[in-house]
Amino acid sequence: MGSVAPPEKQDATMAARRRQHHAVMIPYPAQGHVTPMMKLAKLLHARGFHVTFVNTEFNHRRMLASQGAAALDGGVPGFRFAAIPDGLPPSDADATQDIPALCHSTMTTCLPYVVALLAELNDPTSGVPPVTCVVADAIMSFAYDAARRIGVPCAALCTPSACGFVGYSHYRQLVERGLVPLKDAAQLADGYLDTVVDGARGMCDGVQLRDFPSFIRTTDRGDIMLNFIMREAERLTLPDAVILNTFDDLERPALDAMRAILPPVYTVGPLHLHVRHVVPKGSPLDTAIGSNLWKEQDGLLEWLDGRPPRSVVYVNYGSITVMTNEQLLEFAWGLAHSGYPFLWNVRPDIVKGDAAVLSPEFLTAVEGRSMLTTWCPQEQVIEHPAVGVFLTHSGWNSTLESLCAGVPMLSWPFFAEQQTNCRYKRTEWGVGMEIGGEVERSDVAATIREAMEGEKGREMRRRAAEWKEMATRVTLPGGTADINLTRLIDEVLLGGGKKRQALDARD
Repeated sequence: MGSVAPPEKQDATMAARRRQHHAVMIPYPAQGHVTPMMKLAKLLHARGFHVTFVNTEFNHRRMLASQGAAALDGGVPGFRFAAIPDGLPPSDADATQDIPALCHSTMTTCLPYVVALLAELNDPTSGVPPVTCVVADAIMSFAYDAARRIGVPCAALCTPSACGFVGYSHYRQLVERGLVPLKDAAQLADGYLDTVVDGARGMCDGVQLRDFPSFIRTTDRGDIMLNFIMREAERLTLPDAVILNTFDDLERPALDAMRAILPPVYTVGPLHLHVRHVVPKGSPLDTAIGSNLWKEQDGLLEWLDGRPPRSVVYVNYGSITVMTNEQLLEFAWGLAHSGYPFLWNVRPDIVKGDAAVLSPEFLTAVEGRSMLTTWCPQEQVIEHPAVGVFLTHSGWNSTLESLCAGVPMLSWPFFAEQQTNCRYKRTEWGVGMEIGGEVERSDVAATIREAMEGEKGREMRRRAAEWKEMATRVTLPGGTADINLTRLIDEVLLGGGKKRQALDARD
């Protein structure tokens, strides 16, 4: 039989349990949201928080499959995983779920599951400290209500760029002005999206309808995504704080606009650099806990090692983007005709409704100068000296990772705020070019060559190097990201939300 600790030791153990702060982290269940939430979770754990990271059951299974059966078993003391249903029919597919269905389901079904989880964690027999704060994805706003029910502060992690969120925040105004929804589908091609939108506070001069996040491109006022995003953007007034994976020098006008309408806004990014300065390389927190939902392929860095500096085109369209097989082939032959070696991340589900198939003729044409993968350690790939340009969908994580590596970008935006990020990369930050309209192999090849060896490419590399220096500086110990994280913890997560809760209770 095991020995029983004396009463005074039991009391000390319980007191320690009560003293430790416990953050429950609730990401939206897609790769581009899970990744930054995991980075933030590691930062809080390194600051002494007990962390419970909440996946959906679907993504919990995918993480186990991609990272191994021991990946979620509590190998790091004080860092645990939990899972809740997402409300969708069971599926074992290794792919991102249907986004509109997932948004509607999380919004309408997940609150009771989170409330039950918080009650379970707060049970004295749970073996973990009581929950002291909730950090939820900004499009999982039901979690604000769950936090309020147990009387703890709640912060929202807004995973898009600040300029992307500001674009979302104008959705209702665009509807009220009659600019959205579209009158018919023909407006997608007749120049209507070139309409300049005046008075879009916080956005760049001359912003056009095409530069707003893509969910306005609908003819249906009842469109699920248009209304879901409008609702979630407006509910961002409810948490005690808003956290952004960005830095002020990069997005100051958009951040000023957010600070004028939202609770306190804390910029703690770029998160992937911030984590490197806080979490020791090779430590259990660094190596034992990951966020990838696809299994990474080996051998990529070794392949890059054999290439000259800035000679390789890296291609990755992220975790959600889908295209037709015709578009896939145009991109493929554009890469082949550019003449440059390339590393291309081709997800199994990248082709809409079908498997990605590249012809034997293409594979023969690029033999010896291409590496085709399914998923890769993107931060390490982008930072490899052999990579000269990044062909991307322009998701925010990818954009930041490329900026922080000093690598210019070619953008083929697909949906959400990728269109907005693409515009800012071209006109505000000077680090990107766009592959727009219908994809044609000759245009893809010519754009790659200009980015790799042309005057425009040289200027983009110069600007990217400047942003890299700034991003590195803000994430150093004592930099603004570090200072803002301390403020977030002291002012909000350690009980700073009580004033707001008291006001809510009084009302």
